[in-house]
Amino acid sequence: MSATALVLFAHGARDPEWAEPFRKIKRLIAQKQPALAVELAFLEFMEPPLAHAVDKLAQAGHRAITIAPLFMAQGGHLKHDLPKILEALRASHAGVTINLLPAVGDIEAILEAIAGWLVGAANA
Repeated sequence: MSATALVLFAHGARDPEWAEPFRKIKRLIAQKQPALAVELAFLEFMEPPLAHAVDKLAQAGHRAITIAPLFMAQGGHLKHDLPKILEALRASHAGVTINLLPAVGDIEAILEAIAGWLVGAANA
């Protein structure tokens, strides 16, 4: 078991099919790096919430957990809600390092990949 783990953190929706792309990302990560523990968590509407995913990983012995927000922009949830959630998680898991990645929409390489795909699709 790796001491590190990854949580894919998405908004959530009432339609269960909405989460399929995130489940696919989780499966792809597991294929690429089977030793890395990966959980999927949601802010609202879907289970599990972020706290449950982090609790599960910490109880399994992971001492470093990276949270990857699968959000396209820094809206109110990432600016206001997530810092409060992280503060509570860090307080309840003092022996665990919890790192936060930028939102996927803040990553230049991801935006470049989307733009490249859109240009290709428009010119097809």
